[in-house]
Formats: sequence, C-alpha cells, structure tokens
Amino acid sequence: MPLLHNGDAFPKLDVPAVGGGTIALPAALAGSWGVVLIYRGAWCPFCNAQLAGFAAEKEALDRLGVKVVALSVDDEATSAATKAKNHVQFPVGHSADADAVAAATGAFVNPSRNFLEPAGFVLAPDGTVRAAAYATSAIGRVVAKDVVGFVGYMQSVAAKAAAAE
Repeated sequence: MPLLHNGDAFPKLDVPAVGGGTIALPAALAGSWGVVLIYRGAWCPFCNAQLAGFAAEKEALDRLGVKVVALSVDDEATSAATKAKNHVQFPVGHSADADAVAAATGAFVNPSRNFLEPAGFVLAPDGTVRAAAYATSAIGRVVAKDVVGFVGYMQSVAAKAAAAE
C-alpha cells in the first residue's frame, strides 16, 4: 500500500454518503481546497473530537473555500449519529471498505477489528495532495485550526506570486 505524497493526485474513491448518494473523491472537492478525513469510528473519542473541531471551524473553513468530507467503516446509522453528535455539516461517508480505502490511499488498517486508522489529506483545487497525515493509532491527525492556517498561508503565497507577475 503506497502512501500519498505532496503533488500526487488523490485517488478515485467512492463511498456511500450518510443520507443517500455517494461521495465521489476527489470530484466532490474539485475546484476548491479540500480535506479528506478518514476516522476510526464512532467509538473513538479522538475521532469525535476531530470531527467536532472541524464542525467548530466551519466559518473559517468556509471563508477560505475549504470543503471537508469524512469517512469510516461504520454503518450508515452509526455514522449519522456521529455526524449529529458532533454537529457536522459536511458530507460523511459510511460503510467504507477498509482494504479498498487502504489500497487507494495508504491508510493503515487495524487488523484485529478491520477498521481504518486515522488519515487526513489536504487537497489543492486541482485534486493533488498538499499535505498528508497518517496515524497507526488513535493520535496523530489533521486538525482543523492547522488546516485553516495552512490553506490561508498557501492562498497568500499564491496571491503574492500572481501579483508579482
């Protein structure tokens, strides 16, 4: 399972969405800065804190034009409850195939319970990876405030470069 590096195109990945339909990545984020959060499941307090953190930063993320999606192996009912509990307003995928997601993204799979360990990706508007974080356990993940700072910085660098031309 290869890891994704800066500049790599994010792989095509389709996951059922809470409430119906499909989250088709990276197309769901195309044209905007995007964040893909892979979380362990509803039972993980660190995952709930991460999702709540992104929900709390919605206004700052919206100002920067950042779209967020999250996914796990949890079933739809469990994912819907997690989404509601954490006041998440972005799309949440459910019933992800752990092995398929791992093969596509490099995310680690917990072999004893067959769930995905946390992974997070910040994508540029063209769908390429600009930051990737992989964890082998509960801690070590993408944080909303870091994404706000990172994307804000990347946008300011691009604006300065455009102004210099």
